[in-house]
Amino acid sequence: MPTDPLGGWGELTAALLVFLLSHVIPSRPAVRARLVALAGQRVYLVTYSLLSLLVLAWLIVASANAPFVELWPFEEWQRLVPQVGMLVASLLLVFGLSSPNPASLGRGKGATFDPSHPGIVGVVRHPVLWAALIWSVSHLFPNGDVAHVILFGLFAAFAAAGMLALDRRAARRLGEAQWRALAVSTSNIPFARLQRGWWRQFGTADAVRLGGGILLYAALLFGHPYFTGVTALSP
Repeated sequence: MPTDPLGGWGELTAALLVFLLSHVIPSRPAVRARLVALAGQRVYLVTYSLLSLLVLAWLIVASANAPFVELWPFEEWQRLVPQVGMLVASLLLVFGLSSPNPASLGRGKGATFDPSHPGIVGVVRHPVLWAALIWSVSHLFPNGDVAHVILFGLFAAFAAAGMLALDRRAARRLGEAQWRALAVSTSNIPFARLQRGWWRQFGTADAVRLGGGILLYAALLFGHPYFTGVTALSP
């Protein structure tokens, strides 16, 4: 068996490099346009999504296999942070991916967005990235070792940077007037721009989204041991 020249950190280092390259290279407009032209929009999106999931799974496994270097001790109460945080993250993820959003990740890139009924976009402009940020930060609490701090810290930084990057892209795509109108009624800070009667902006479809978010949370909570090897609940 060949030895790891990085003292056990080789797999995590390789996984991090692949993660960074798989996100940085396709983000270049010329590269993305070329890939879409070669494969087609649908094939590109499906392939890229599957690749991202595989790299994410590899990162999680590589973090678990890395040498354990403790930064702070585990306490049982720390489990509560991701337990609560992931409920919020699950709801934001389902609402964000299934709702039209002209500024961020969502259904139809805002093609059917109604500014008088913004739904989740009126609560926070980038719900999907906020879900990733909450997932990352909440999981730092019960994982106080170097490898997992690198893993979750990286995702938290990517989520925060992604919000700023998507804002810049939306401003260019929408034009100054439309972007300014959207920015006035939405915010990167959750609940910062809520208006009176904001709850009336949600419709019957949002009840389905609410149920979907709760189901996703239950699946993540009880399925946690099967895809991470660690229970999310108190033993």
